[in-house]
Amino acid sequence: MLPLVETDEQWDAVIPDESVMRPGAEALCARLGVGGQPLERFAEGSVPVYAVGGEHVLKLFPAASARDGLAEGRVLARLRGALPIPTPAVRAVGEYVNGWRYVLMSRLHGEGLAPAWPGIPRADRERIARDCGEALAALHALDAEPLADVLRPGDWPAFLDGQRAGAVARQRERGLPEAWWEQIPDFLAAAPLPRTPQRALLHTEFMREHLITDPAGGWRLTGLIDFEPAMIGDPAYDLVAVGLFTTRADPQLLGQLLTAYGRPFEPRLLMAYTLLHVYSDLPWYLRELKPSARTLDDLAEEWFGVG
Repeated sequence: MLPLVETDEQWDAVIPDESVMRPGAEALCARLGVGGQPLERFAEGSVPVYAVGGEHVLKLFPAASARDGLAEGRVLARLRGALPIPTPAVRAVGEYVNGWRYVLMSRLHGEGLAPAWPGIPRADRERIARDCGEALAALHALDAEPLADVLRPGDWPAFLDGQRAGAVARQRERGLPEAWWEQIPDFLAAAPLPRTPQRALLHTEFMREHLITDPAGGWRLTGLIDFEPAMIGDPAYDLVAVGLFTTRADPQLLGQLLTAYGRPFEPRLLMAYTLLHVYSDLPWYLRELKPSARTLDDLAEEWFGVG
């Protein structure tokens, strides 16, 4: 019941259109044995995600991102019970129609950490930071090799070389002023990037928007979601989203998180990965965090230094 989606034009026409998506989701729910329950689409997310009653979530991946659906299902199955923060349990995965894939998973209950954050006391924020550090350490300690057939990149040095080659052009396209982008080549040339780092399972977007908390439980973390962009690579790569969107340039919070993680990271390394990240958008980060720094070296300390 869902049409083929392979191009940007098809994506823009189909994905937001509930008159198309909802009947397809309802038909799939019936096939999976969870039909007849209330179906509520989440506002967030690049792909369609529905709450199915109170206990399930259905995530749909069109042909254009079918590989992401395969990756998410495999990663969630690998993570079951492995982290100190709950992750969704996989109920069913598979192919639907016209190249679509799906993951039916358990629903994790609580509030999104991002909207809840302003109301969380400082002491609880610090504990949350420590809990995040422990969860990342557990994630990175897992054997990632069973997922190597579905997770990118296969060749980490080649991935870094490709990202480095396009680093300036990407930021210029996003509107980065010349005073910033002209610093990028020299900064990356001097950055301490390891060529053969530990191969770890990476979330790549470990941030408040993908964490769930329960105020009734003393603001304990009750969920970590969205593993579709997972990768295998240097653990330091995961600290980009952490520093920018979890601790948000708070050196004390990042220090608490890294103490719980069990090792420090060189700020210039994390700044380099910020520039090389698949989703890197330095102009957006500058608007969000409003740093006082005017050089990449100073920015590294301001965003990724610890207190």
